[in-house]
Amino acid sequence: MNRRDFIKNTVAAAEYMTLGGIACTNNNPPKNKKPNILYIMTDQQSAHMLSCAGNKWLKTPALDQLAASGIRFNRAYACNPVCVPSRFSLQTGLMPSAIGMGRNEDSPNAHVTDEMIRQSLGNLLNNAGYNVAYGGKVHLPEGMKELSDLGYQNLTSGPRQTLADTCAAFIKQKHDKPFFLFASFINPHDICYMAINDFLRTQGKNPYQNTDSKTCEMILDQARQSKDLNTFVNDNCPELGSNHEIPENEPECITRNYTEARPFRAFIRKNWSEQQWRLHRWAYCRLTEIVDEKIGILLNALKHAGLEKDTLVIFTSDHGDMDSAHKMEHKSVLYEEATRIPFMMSYKGVIPEGVVNNTHLISNGLDLLPTCCDYAGIKMPENLSGLSVRQIAEGKNTPEWRDHVVVESQNGRMVRTERYKYCIYDSGKNREQLVDFKNDPGEMKNLAGDENYKDILIKHRQLLKAWIEKNNDTIGAKYLI
Repeated sequence: MNRRDFIKNTVAAAEYMTLGGIACTNNNPPKNKKPNILYIMTDQQSAHMLSCAGNKWLKTPALDQLAASGIRFNRAYACNPVCVPSRFSLQTGLMPSAIGMGRNEDSPNAHVTDEMIRQSLGNLLNNAGYNVAYGGKVHLPEGMKELSDLGYQNLTSGPRQTLADTCAAFIKQKHDKPFFLFASFINPHDICYMAINDFLRTQGKNPYQNTDSKTCEMILDQARQSKDLNTFVNDNCPELGSNHEIPENEPECITRNYTEARPFRAFIRKNWSEQQWRLHRWAYCRLTEIVDEKIGILLNALKHAGLEKDTLVIFTSDHGDMDSAHKMEHKSVLYEEATRIPFMMSYKGVIPEGVVNNTHLISNGLDLLPTCCDYAGIKMPENLSGLSVRQIAEGKNTPEWRDHVVVESQNGRMVRTERYKYCIYDSGKNREQLVDFKNDPGEMKNLAGDENYKDILIKHRQLLKAWIEKNNDTIGAKYLI
């Protein structure tokens, strides 16, 4: 496929979604009827990777339509900016530290209990009379890899076109009871392979030959095969953000335990040119557009099956991507690009349309299970820290909401309040990091050592300490000051 065909197909997909439409209705569904729940998840999609969020470098017509038909939360965070820990939280409503997990590599030793499995999302909905199905990427801890143990019927393990087609067929079939469908897409995760493969080439090695890598390479070839790559980048690729450089007084732990831990990350941060970073951003946009088109297939299936008024649709991602911020790609770190993710809800006639919520702090891993339980009429398991987002989504009066949200990572903890973010790491210089988002939205200046912010620093230390004690986070307790 040449560049012209690539762009033509992208535009065609956008026009298809626009013309195919997702009809807006205000007819209320019957009261006391349990809705179907369609949960759609992408992999490695940052909150800013939506055209409806103001990103002019990509087009996401399906997700834009979903946002227009419901509510988009602009301050939603993952429990951990890495796949397996985050996905554990989405299934259980627990923080990853509950099983001693901070990174994917902890999976074999993660202590998943029978109670966690019994009270997982799929089993709760299955026991409540739902037809529970799963499709796509799983990537859960070793102790919970069997989907049947989690209450799910496994539709397909294919996370791409097969997933879209299979889930669409499931939606369109006759249902004698409400369904819960978990559709887990892989993209834009394939962007990981640009940096990995570039590094392999510098070592005289060939790129990976798996589907993920080949997909990323296929996208990049659209640019590489242009007559003049410099002209292509200047004309088509996103500019670098104002927070591209490494922040002032960045915690040393980020270098030692996040970038230097994998040679390709350290190489990329030190050696990539502006052109390579911009090309990375361009490929990330194209991969996001690919998954948006697949999501459109599910949303159209819902429309054509006449189930929009009967179905709650929830969309989010497991974590984000650094997308060139602070000269980083991939995930893992506690910066906004990796931790803040999209979170949307749509339920025709129940959730008001076209709402953007910039107020409430959402934890997708903690809040998904309580929200689904609320809509399904299920008593939420005790001792969970999450909250149901239902009242907020429906525009009703809500009880007092949380004033901070916590994110974990392999070597640190983060507290996000309305204006500030506080991070603490387990080792190295500048272990603490404090950011004032009002004056520094790009997280470029570490204020932890600024006497003018001493009281704010102490307050955030106390918030994290209280959270760690409440949630019995024995790992995070060792980091506290």
